[in-house]
Amino acid sequence: MLLVAAGAAVGAPLRYLVDRAVQARHGGPFPWGTLTVNVSGSGLLGLLAALPAGQGLMALAGFGFCGALTTYSTFGYETLRLAEDGIRLQAVLNAVISITAGLGAAYCGMALAEFL
Repeated sequence: MLLVAAGAAVGAPLRYLVDRAVQARHGGPFPWGTLTVNVSGSGLLGLLAALPAGQGLMALAGFGFCGALTTYSTFGYETLRLAEDGIRLQAVLNAVISITAGLGAAYCGMALAEFL
C-alpha cells in the first residue's frame, strides 16, 4: 500500500500540473488537459502491464502513479458539462476520442514492451 500511495503522491499533482499547462495553451471548453493525461497514462500502463514488471513496480508505477495520473471521473464530468452547455458535438468527440485514443495508447504501450 505504501508503494501505491507513493506513486499516487506523484501522479495526482502531475495530473493537475499537466492539465493546467495544456489547457492554458488551448483555449476553449474542450478538455485537452484531461485527454492528455488519460491517453499518456493509458500508454504507460499498457507498457508496464506488458513488461515483466514485478509487483512492486506495478504497485508504484501502475496502480499508484498511473491510477492517480488518469481520471475517469473528470472525463465523465467534463463530457457531461460540454453536453449541458449545448456543445454536444464536442461532448461526443471527447467521448469517442478519449476512449479510442486511450485504448490505442494502451495497445501501443503493450506493443512497445515487445521490443524492449
